[in-house]
Amino acid sequence: MGTDPKYGRRNFLKDSAFSFVKTAQEFIKHRDAPPDQAPPPVRHDWLRPPGAVEEALFLERCTRCNDCAKACPYQSIQFDRRDGSPVIFPDQVPCHLCDDFPCIAACATEALLSVDGPGEVRMGLAVVSHRLCTAGQGCHACVSQCPTQALSMDFSAMRLQVTENRCVGCGLCEQVCRTVNDKIAIRVTPARLLPAGG
Repeated sequence: MGTDPKYGRRNFLKDSAFSFVKTAQEFIKHRDAPPDQAPPPVRHDWLRPPGAVEEALFLERCTRCNDCAKACPYQSIQFDRRDGSPVIFPDQVPCHLCDDFPCIAACATEALLSVDGPGEVRMGLAVVSHRLCTAGQGCHACVSQCPTQALSMDFSAMRLQVTENRCVGCGLCEQVCRTVNDKIAIRVTPARLLPAGG
């Protein structure tokens, strides 16, 4: 069958021009579109939930079942994007050191072990950047929020101090600092990154 006699050269050129313009528009649209957003960088400043055993043993025992996260009433427990294991980012949602530690009770594999109380938890250690801290200007918000009384003011030096053997690394101080200041002056160093015996 031949071409439709009514479809002449004029229509052909018109359709070709239309097709070219449409293709050019699509090209420009894709060229000018913002690039796909890169995934957020992998963070390494996470804490393990309270009661976590030593890191190598934790990774061996943890089945990534999600039970500890489901049990947490504050939704503090999230997951490491690399391996799906449970982590806490204290600058986002710290651990609130629940009286009954439902996250530990939910763990069936002993990746999280019972503790006698909040003071026995060892998730990390709060470290103060005195350069950024506004305690000398009267800010003591973190001191009043510390559940283990690990933070205090040294009024002779007008500096915040951390009593290391009381600090459990829950991160409540970090969240409070973020809420009331422009820059976070206190951060929790995860237990696995502390020197041996720290």
